[in-house]
Amino acid sequence: MIDENNGYFVSRLKESANPVVTGELREWRGRAIPLEGEQIHDVVDDLHRKYIDVEVEVAFDRRPYGGTQSCDTKRFRVVGVRKEDADDYHLDITNLPRDEFLPSDLATIYRCRWEVELLFRELKTQYELDEFDTTKKHVVEILLYAALLSLLVSRDLLDLVTEQADDEIVFPPERWAATFRSHAQLILHELGECLGYSPPPLLDRLIEDAQKIHQHRPVLQETLVTATQPV
Repeated sequence: MIDENNGYFVSRLKESANPVVTGELREWRGRAIPLEGEQIHDVVDDLHRKYIDVEVEVAFDRRPYGGTQSCDTKRFRVVGVRKEDADDYHLDITNLPRDEFLPSDLATIYRCRWEVELLFRELKTQYELDEFDTTKKHVVEILLYAALLSLLVSRDLLDLVTEQADDEIVFPPERWAATFRSHAQLILHELGECLGYSPPPLLDRLIEDAQKIHQHRPVLQETLVTATQPV
């Protein structure tokens, strides 16, 4: 486990997990509903406080050893932040200590974690980094660097577009990524002209790319024509 290897984690508490509260990590004034001894999801709908900060006991199965599997329990921290646009909480489970990370800090950390996941999803969907058609190390490195550089250009261009657009216009990251990719050739053309690297005329490019490289090696079509001509 991450906790047993001196690591730290913040993860969404799933609806299927309903650990028992073993203690509250924050005191509330007035007639606050006591949570100790309750299962967190059973009481969360009755709460109206801005934050939930409690210690819970979680049961889990350990890896099989010697043909047998054992169960164990550990205590972690569950933090809830009341959503501004809904009448419920975003619950996270973590092993980060309360004296260093307040509930608002954990909410920010989770949002950053979600941004990282969106970034990796963009790299996989738009740049296909999850499917390499090669096993050559240098080719894989080139594809990785090309994707990362393209991502940097995409983000810089998004900042520029955001500055130029009206304030009420919103650019969802995934939609922007798809738009950037679909206009990549046009962007490269504009960038080349701006930097003074104008491409050669289209006719010259067609002649250069389509001509036979080896002047003395017949192409397949020429071979077939010669072979089928009557003697």
